[in-house]
Amino acid sequence: MKHAALAFALCLTFNLSTQAQTKTNDSAAIQATVTNYIEGYYVGDATRMQSTLHPHYLKHMIHGSIPMREWTGQQMVESVRSNGPADMPASEKTEQVTVMDVSGNIASAKLVTPHWTDYMTLAKVNGDWKILSVVQRIQD
Repeated sequence: MKHAALAFALCLTFNLSTQAQTKTNDSAAIQATVTNYIEGYYVGDATRMQSTLHPHYLKHMIHGSIPMREWTGQQMVESVRSNGPADMPASEKTEQVTVMDVSGNIASAKLVTPHWTDYMTLAKVNGDWKILSVVQRIQD
């Protein structure tokens, strides 16, 4: 009986350790995806940004009394391609990325910049994390 309990405890410990390592790896990959997204925007690299987007990407922009706007992934990429690097001082091209939750193949993250905050939903597709949706609050 003692051996069975010990085997169960070891199995449980190994399983929890493996799950924790997977979450750590996922969190790092999510962080990298969100960082590539915003830095692709900052430097005007449409290909870099596109690599982070899920095929069903949709962004909702909320800015004070301006009616809510929506952009698809194609619109985001075309905007970056057309406009080039973001027109702002280098000191304002900063970001803080927080992975809020990971649940299987779905995750949520928060991106804070000096001018807006993005709440993101990501999905794991073929082993890679992609940004599925963004709700953006633009600072007034």
